[in-house]
Amino acid sequence: MFITVSAAFFISLALIVGVIVKSITDPDSLQQIKGEKVGVIEVNGVINDSSQIIEDIKAFRDNNSIKAIVLRIDSPGGGVGASQEIYAAVKKTSDKKPIIASFASIAASGGYYIAAGATGITANPGTITGSIGVIIGYTNFQKLLEKVGLKPVVIKSGEYKDAGSPVREMTDKEKIFFETFIKNIHSQFIEAVAKGRNIERAKVEEIADGRIYSGQEALRLKLIDKIGGLEEAVEWAGKKGGIKGKIETVYANNRDKFSFIKNIKQQIQNLLISSISSDTTTTANIGYLYNGVR
Repeated sequence: MFITVSAAFFISLALIVGVIVKSITDPDSLQQIKGEKVGVIEVNGVINDSSQIIEDIKAFRDNNSIKAIVLRIDSPGGGVGASQEIYAAVKKTSDKKPIIASFASIAASGGYYIAAGATGITANPGTITGSIGVIIGYTNFQKLLEKVGLKPVVIKSGEYKDAGSPVREMTDKEKIFFETFIKNIHSQFIEAVAKGRNIERAKVEEIADGRIYSGQEALRLKLIDKIGGLEEAVEWAGKKGGIKGKIETVYANNRDKFSFIKNIKQQIQNLLISSISSDTTTTANIGYLYNGVR
């Protein structure tokens, strides 16, 4: 692969901006938090990347002034790997200090997965949650290509190398392959919920068919612990953290006074990926994602 001059420029610029962002947002260089507080971390939208959330969790976990953490979730889920990484960070943190998951409008699929390892979970009565399942999908363009007279040519090293290709029909063997794969990923989700929520695996399996639940239903099924909003979650976290008197909060995103620089960095990265990436042979996506919001 040859990197063009423009791509090389983007690489250099991304590195420079990265150094600047790192120097001003690194947890070690943040202003000192005084007094006992509850740290609040917001998880909004589709979960595609875990790095920033894990960094925030770790920063609050290691800060002695933060006595408890609230993970405020408003997400339909997202990538399998990212969800599992955040879950692991939440589970690790709950062994050291209280971490309460607070569900906003939606915390489904991967949005629920990341909360399963928390000390406790709150949700509003009408919160959309659950959707314990896995989904994989792709768009087949074969008929369209035939109409315009295009015939794809694929050379592959193995039978399943282009499984899920958008330019041909899926074979019966490939369908079985994907179903087996999905069952394995689904089993991992069930295990995480059973372990994190201390529920018998068999009981989780009964409700882990992908359906969504309201907050009230989730309480009955023991998928959450309490009905309440963000304020109630903060109060609960503060009490579990041993904070006396008025409970004050500090938000992870308040640390970043240069969000516009981070945005520039992200745009540069996107341009860079577009400049040097040529692997567009598959459109299949797998995730812990509630399909109703697609």
